Amino acid sequence: MEDLGPVAWPPEPIRTERLVLREPETRDRAAFIELLASPEVHTYLGGPRPRDELEREMSGAPERWPGSFAVDLDGSMIGQILLRRATGHRRPAAAEKADLGYLFLPRAWGFGYAAEACAAALGWLAGALPGEPVVLTTQTANVGSMRLAAKLGFTEVERFEAWGAEQWLGMRSPLTPSS
Repeated sequence: MEDLGPVAWPPEPIRTERLVLREPETRDRAAFIELLASPEVHTYLGGPRPRDELEREMSGAPERWPGSFAVDLDGSMIGQILLRRATGHRRPAAAEKADLGYLFLPRAWGFGYAAEACAAALGWLAGALPGEPVVLTTQTANVGSMRLAAKLGFTEVERFEAWGAEQWLGMRSPLTPSS
């Protein structure tokens, strides 16, 4: 995966009704470590990383590159939105398209924050790269992620086996203004 290319970064913080999407900062380090070390968060992502390894490797502001947003609720990071270029994607239908990923701390699950933050990030992307289609891959067993993909307007392109599980690849076509 690579960054998105010619986009102005970092953008002004994106504000929604309850959240702020912003560039990750040094103060987010502990939340990033919690996110990456969480067994619940990584149930469908190959498992968590060891906390001690993350503590050693992560210094300063983590994940600071175009397309990486910290999702902030009341001044604290609760998740991350990732928009990257799917350059090395295993599926031809996804190659070279923008790829949406998201991770949220378990305490933030069930409140609609992921849908709100992803919709805001997709809105930003539509302004930054007009006409850009977006792909999303998730395990079919991840019911919450499948529900979110549908809510965000992703439609199934294909299902495939990878990493020992059935995967779902969806695409969200760019919105076009009506005539």
